[in-house]
Amino acid sequence: MSQPIICFGQQPCGFFPKRFLYGKIVAARRLQATIGGKIVFFYHDSDHDSGETVTILSERGSRHEHALNFQFANKIQKQFSPLYAKRILPEWQTKMARQLGKYVDCDLVDKFSSVESRNPADFCLEMYRRIGLLDNVRVERSSDPAFRKRAVSVNDYFVDVRWEGEIVRARHRDGKLLLHKGGGKWIEVLWQDFDAAQISPARDTRFRWMQSVIQCTHYVAGAGERGYLNKADAPEVQFVPRQDVAESEKAYVPD
Repeated sequence: MSQPIICFGQQPCGFFPKRFLYGKIVAARRLQATIGGKIVFFYHDSDHDSGETVTILSERGSRHEHALNFQFANKIQKQFSPLYAKRILPEWQTKMARQLGKYVDCDLVDKFSSVESRNPADFCLEMYRRIGLLDNVRVERSSDPAFRKRAVSVNDYFVDVRWEGEIVRARHRDGKLLLHKGGGKWIEVLWQDFDAAQISPARDTRFRWMQSVIQCTHYVAGAGERGYLNKADAPEVQFVPRQDVAESEKAYVPD
C-alpha cells in the first residue's frame, strides 16, 4: 500500500503568510504525525489577484493594524499578470524593510531583507521557507509548465498570454480570451494560439486539475474552500479541516 500524501493548497498570501495558511500547515503536520506519509503544498502562484498578497501586521506598541503589500512595475501587471509574473519595484524591499521594525523583531527584518526574489510568488515562497513553515514539505507550483502539461484538461480555465508587452492571465470563454476589469466589464485580448503549458484552472476546476498530478490521499481545506470544493471530483480523497486560528486574515509572525 502506498504511503499517504497529505496536501494543502494556497495562493501566495502575503510576504508573512496569513494565519489561515499557518492553520493548514499545522493540520497537515498533525495528521502526518498520526498516519505518516508526505506533505505537499500546492502553491497556486498562477492567480493574478494582487489583493491576495496584502499582509496585515500590528504595530508592537500601539497594536494599530496596517495593510502592507508589494509595489508592482505597472498597472497592467498589478491588475492582470499572474503573481509569478508580476515584477516588484526594486526599491520596494528596501523601503519596506525600514518600516518592518515597528511590527516584527530584527531577525525577521533581516530574513526579509536578504530575500533576492523579484516577483511576489517567489518572494512569498522564500519567506515561508525562511521562517521554517515548509521544512520537509514538497512544493508543487501551478505556474510550472511541467506540472501544467501533466494535468488533465478542464473546461474552465485561464491562459497566460502576451498583451501590451506583459504576461497576463486571460479567461478563456466562448472562444475568446478576456481580461476582467471589474463589474461586468471585460477586455478582449487578440486571439493567440496556446498549449497546456500556458493553462491554469479556474476556481471550480482547480482541485480536479491539481489532483490529477498530486494524487493526494488527504486534503486540508480552509473554510472558504469547503464552500465550493466538489468532493465528488475526488471520492478517493479524505478532506480534513484546517486548524482553527484566531484573526485568520492577519499575518502569521513566528515567536
